This record gives sequence, C-alpha cells and structure tokens, in this order.
Amino acid sequence: MLAVLARGSGVVGTVRTACRAASTAAGDLRRTLVHDEHVEAGGNMVDYAGFRMPLLYKGDSPFIAGAASIKDSAVWTRTRASLFDVGHMCSLKWTGKDAADFLERVTVADIHGLGLNQSTLSVIPNEQGGVIDDTMITKCSDHIYQVINAGCGQKDLDHFDEQLGLFGGDVNLEVAWEKDRGLFALQGPEAHVVLQRLVGNSVDLSTISFGGAFTADIAGHVCFITRCGYTGEDGFEINCPKDSATFLWQHILSNDEVRLAGLGARDMLRMEAGLCLYGFELSSTITPPEAGLSWTIGAARRVEGAAPFIGADVILPQLKDRTLIKSMRCGLLSEGPPARAGAEITTVDGEVVGAMTSGCSSPCLGKNIGMGYVTKPYNRKETDLKVIVRGKAYPAKVTGMPFVPTKYFKG
Repeated sequence: MLAVLARGSGVVGTVRTACRAASTAAGDLRRTLVHDEHVEAGGNMVDYAGFRMPLLYKGDSPFIAGAASIKDSAVWTRTRASLFDVGHMCSLKWTGKDAADFLERVTVADIHGLGLNQSTLSVIPNEQGGVIDDTMITKCSDHIYQVINAGCGQKDLDHFDEQLGLFGGDVNLEVAWEKDRGLFALQGPEAHVVLQRLVGNSVDLSTISFGGAFTADIAGHVCFITRCGYTGEDGFEINCPKDSATFLWQHILSNDEVRLAGLGARDMLRMEAGLCLYGFELSSTITPPEAGLSWTIGAARRVEGAAPFIGADVILPQLKDRTLIKSMRCGLLSEGPPARAGAEITTVDGEVVGAMTSGCSSPCLGKNIGMGYVTKPYNRKETDLKVIVRGKAYPAKVTGMPFVPTKYFKG
C-alpha cells in the first residue's frame, strides 16, 4: 500500500503473548515480500498485527542450522549475525519546508537538532501525555525518514492526518508498507562484517556509528541503510526496492555468518536489552517519564518558549517534579517459572505494587528476567519483591537495565 498524505487529506487505504496463532484465515493476513522465503525455510507462521510472520523456524534448512529454537536463535544473534524480516513495519517519508516543525509537534524528538543522516528513537504522544506509538526517525538531506510499528500503523496515520489538518504549512508524507519495499534487520556482532562484504569499498562502515544512515549499493541494488535495530546488538536495517527484496534476502543469507531469526527471538532479545514493546511497556496511558524514556525528550524541547509538542503540559512537569510520577518501569530478576505479562508484583508482605509487562527465561543469563510497572518507592534497585505465577509467589528483585549489556557501535 503506497499512499501519499498531505495536509488535510485522508489516508487511503512478546513471545506467545505478542503473537497470536493464526486463527484468522491465512489468506486474510497481509504478507511481506519475502513471505514465501519464510515458508520455504520452515517458518512457523503466526498472525502478528494482521501480518503472517515467522515466530521461529523448524526443519533442516541450512539457514537455521544451529539456531532453530527461539533460545538458540537469540544466542546466535548475540554471537554471530541474524536476519529478521521487519517488512511488516511502516516506513514514512516526510518532505516540505515545514516537515521538521510538524514532526516536532507530533513527537518529542529534537528534529532540528538532529544531525544529518542521524537517527533517534522517539515517541508519538497524545494530549494526556500517553504514548500513541514509539518510532525511529532519521534526518536525511532532502526528507525525514520514519518507521512506525505495524500494529499501530493505521492509528498513527489517522493521528497524523488529523494533526496535519490543524497544523497547516508545507508538509507531505509518502507511506510505504509491506508491498512497496523490503525492510530487513541484520543484527549481531558479525553483522558489520557481512554488510561490509556486501557493500564493498563504496562505504566504510567503521566511519558510521550506531544511529547513522547511508545509501549503499548491494549487488547492483541501491538500498537505504540505518545502523540501528532493536536487539541490543550492533546491526543494520536495510530498506530495499520491492523488486530487489527476494534477491537481497537470499544474497544476505548466503553468508556463512548469517541465520534466520523470527519474532520469538526478536522479542527475547529486546527483553534482554531492556527495550519497550508497544502494547506491553508502552500504551496510551503511560507517559515517557513513567516508561523510563525521559532521555528521548531532547534538551531543546524542554526549555521555556520551545515549540510545544502534544502532551507537553503533562510530560514536562513530570521531568521537573518526579513526585508527579507514581509508578515506573523497572527490571526484575525472579525465581521459579518466568513471570509473563499481567503477573502481579507484590511486596514481600503480599501488598500488590505493580504488574509485569514482559518476561522470559534469558538464554544469555540463564535466569528469569522481566519488566513491569512498580509503585514508587518499590521500584528502587535491589528492592526485594515477589511475582505471582499461577497463584504462587516467587522471590524477585528489582535490577537495572539492560539485563545484557548493549553492544552499539560508537565509532
């Protein structure tokens, strides 16, 4: 679906808990350009945000050798390199002389202060200070590139359409989704080795830090690439022409270091990295400071007289007066079975003080990890708590995040 959204126009057209088994008829689900590649490689396809996507891979495909289970796939990503299909996410291209001003209205990002060909994580706030979606934004020479979540895509576009009608000015938006381009994430400590081999001498990756963006030729196919990802590892997201998607997918996989990875491994990896997932750690009623995302709000957005973003009258006071925040996202290490989303968090005396939002058994740490929202002051590090799993209380302790150290390339 390729649509163009301009001012005043209409828009045309976590492991096991984050994914639903495909109860909807498979034909009703949207498919990325490399869907058939997943099936051929033994992908266990599930309904994820209305898309038919691989949770994990099964079988004897050489592209999953040594990385077939979700845990093995996560470990492979941490030690070698894995290829993820993220084509279900929605890509936006903003143009017009007022595009940066508009994006500073509808996100908390400091677009004007962002360096050329640099990216930042941001959030799209609502009037109450809650989060409509989290998003990646990249400032290019002639446009601003943005990626939004698949499950929030149409909601985000409707919100932008409404705000464009109120904003005015010279702002245009081109929307590219699953049939308009391929979007792949190559993640892991050997991702840069693989990509350097693929781009040859045209780009020196050692000069591009995490968050940087560039255009490169891969086997005759021009791609827009950002050095980013959502695993805690170094890596790249590759936006390629739709006619090149299948070839480039196969071309990347032909490298010995690379294995396929699905949604299950991606969710486990982002939990180990302490990263939020919309609908779990983020929602329309949770503010960025409550989510531990105050750092996404640049200094220039906080000063008196700065152009206000939506929800600023709720969010900015929370930054100045932390007593306005009653509960916060925190990390927990727990005993017993992993505590999943929704599990109660209590004091050692049994008082309910929060709830889990995500949890799993970490393959890299060999222990249970999780995130949740806990009432202050029980969110302080080293606080002893309990989690309730299937009616039984198990010891837990508040800990810092990320659980596994991130390995972003800083140059």
